[in-house]
Amino acid sequence: MQIVEALKKEFPKMENWQIENIIALIDEGNTIPFIARYRKERHGEQNDQVLRALADRLTYLRNFEARREEIRTALIKLDVMTDEMDLALAACSILAELEDIYRPYRPKRRTRAMIAREKGLEPLAKRLLLQNKTDPAPLILAAEYVNANSGVKTPEDALAGAGDIIAEHFSDDAGVRARLRTLIKTSGLIATKAARDEDSVYRMYYDYNEPIARIAGHRVLAIDRGEREGFLKAAVLVDAAPAMALVLRGALVEGAPAAGVVKSAVEDAFIRLIMPSMEREARTKLTCDAQEAAIGVFAVNLNDLLMQPPIKGETVLGMDPGIRTGCKLAVVDDMGRVLDTGVVYPLPSHGKVDAARNTVLALIEKHNVTLAAIGNGTASRETEQFFACAMHESGKGVPYVIVNEAGASVYSASKLAAEEFPDYDVSLRSAVSIARRLQDPLSELVKIEPAAIGVGQYQHDMKATRLSEALSGVVERCVNQVGVELNTASVPLLCYVAGVSRAVAQNIDAYRKENGAFLSRAQLKLVPKLGTKAYEQCAGFLRIAGSDNPLDNTAVHPESYAVANKLLARFNFCDGDIRKGGLSALDKKIDEVGIQPLARELHIGAPTLRDMIRELQKPGRDPRDELPKPILRTDVLEMSDLAPGMELQGTVRNVIDFGAFVDIGVHRDGLVHISQMSERRIAHPSEVVKVGDIRTVWVQDVDMEKSRISLTMKRPNK
Repeated sequence: MQIVEALKKEFPKMENWQIENIIALIDEGNTIPFIARYRKERHGEQNDQVLRALADRLTYLRNFEARREEIRTALIKLDVMTDEMDLALAACSILAELEDIYRPYRPKRRTRAMIAREKGLEPLAKRLLLQNKTDPAPLILAAEYVNANSGVKTPEDALAGAGDIIAEHFSDDAGVRARLRTLIKTSGLIATKAARDEDSVYRMYYDYNEPIARIAGHRVLAIDRGEREGFLKAAVLVDAAPAMALVLRGALVEGAPAAGVVKSAVEDAFIRLIMPSMEREARTKLTCDAQEAAIGVFAVNLNDLLMQPPIKGETVLGMDPGIRTGCKLAVVDDMGRVLDTGVVYPLPSHGKVDAARNTVLALIEKHNVTLAAIGNGTASRETEQFFACAMHESGKGVPYVIVNEAGASVYSASKLAAEEFPDYDVSLRSAVSIARRLQDPLSELVKIEPAAIGVGQYQHDMKATRLSEALSGVVERCVNQVGVELNTASVPLLCYVAGVSRAVAQNIDAYRKENGAFLSRAQLKLVPKLGTKAYEQCAGFLRIAGSDNPLDNTAVHPESYAVANKLLARFNFCDGDIRKGGLSALDKKIDEVGIQPLARELHIGAPTLRDMIRELQKPGRDPRDELPKPILRTDVLEMSDLAPGMELQGTVRNVIDFGAFVDIGVHRDGLVHISQMSERRIAHPSEVVKVGDIRTVWVQDVDMEKSRISLTMKRPNK
């Protein structure tokens, strides 16, 4: 119940029964996509993002509780547990508080205080800490502990050792650390200065400070990187006077002879032990929070990129530009099959422009190419100019799209690409990938490690495991939201279907190759290692367009087929009406009955019934089809063509903390700063734009020297 109560505080819009049911569903081995789609009645129609966030917090809280029990057990074994300590452990809400309680008893490397204890100086330290007003001067007390054999040669030596013990005592005090943690969080500064006299991209941080409470995550990550690269030195600063006051609170007895010794020891603890430790903790927390925020932005961008609408029914010429090795070509038909490949040298420096034009025009003519996809890497601009000129001169009029080729080289050099295209070299595989990612971004991009797709910021500074975990969840969400055609899906795509492991995906592929296309979902049960639970989780997300049962081409789960058939019969419809798209009248008939009475009649939940009706009306529905298609270009803009105030249509390529980069058809993407996105104040660009959006923008400024374009989404005053 403690975990449920903690989750209720973090998810206040949920009731206890919802949280308890979600936990139960997770513990039953259900995947998040399956829970989100097919168990809506049990969790109250929460979306998969909320469910995933709750699942993540559940894991954290369970690990937190496990650590609490580990510490409690350790303290009991050490025979130091008290009722007060047990209550303090129970009251902890963050890991740092738990560790503060355990700190005095945690195994440590050899410290000055340990050495002093070995010399027998702990009784002296305890006596001094009591600060009895009737005690003699500290040096007189210390004289009793002089022992040449143990290395305590003078009263001053004894006093110094006792001071080390007192300093460690205050350093290990959980209350002291809690008070300082709050002070640093509310009034601490992160301060940076140059580590060497050299210009760099970190110049703005060469003499910089900002309150910890307000610093943006992208600045934290920039400072971290600047430190790693040796350009910056960073520190956490806090006003020493109030900080010392917090440490000394209640520590001194006024008028006691030992008060001065205790105060000196506390000051030593603050400078030597406490602040360095608290600074590391504060920096670690800043970095972790910044990374989580950056991962969140990356996840949103990746979701929007993967959900870009497919370009269906087009034969595409993929073009992977290059300078030394030429431009690689691949013609891909509307089913993604490679029809032809080649290499041309369209740059004037090669002296083969005419030959390149003839080759491209011949491929277009031979395969009836209707669209070109040009990668945005090296020589992209020159290749775009070449293609636009060739189309204009020939009158072919084939439009083109500039495709973000991030990760294409990673895929083309992968084992998967080698297995998929054993007869093509790496560069030609990249051209195929560029063409296919225009035809179906989701199906192609799942073949690439999500972190390599490049729609975030500072992704290479993230913890690889955490980034991979978060982004894999996004890919899983997109794949299952769209659904997968069972008979054509690649192994990487199948791996992201709920309940399908890599081994099972490979077995599905092997089964197809040996037995031919799947004719029904039920046939999945014949796949080795695809057990009952896996079938339950994955079946609803796998489509079979050619199945005799039209329900196999919908998101209706096989467990609900009987209900779907009853629903159809209830209103005198049949299977054929699903195939023909003849269920438009179903809504009106259901309205006459009422969704709730009908759900009770069919013994099914209303949310599941509503989903079922939607699927029956649009079998094989792809939610991406409802989104705007990418901009098709036929001509080229130069940076020199741009002028302030010019109105353009652009595609959002990346969204970051301080703005968005927009492709407006020139070689460089333009930046729309967050301040230029809306007339109202916004906290983050993602509030108003997302990757793939097609937006009207106006040119603010063009810096030809630095190749920078500043854009605005605010309509200029005429």
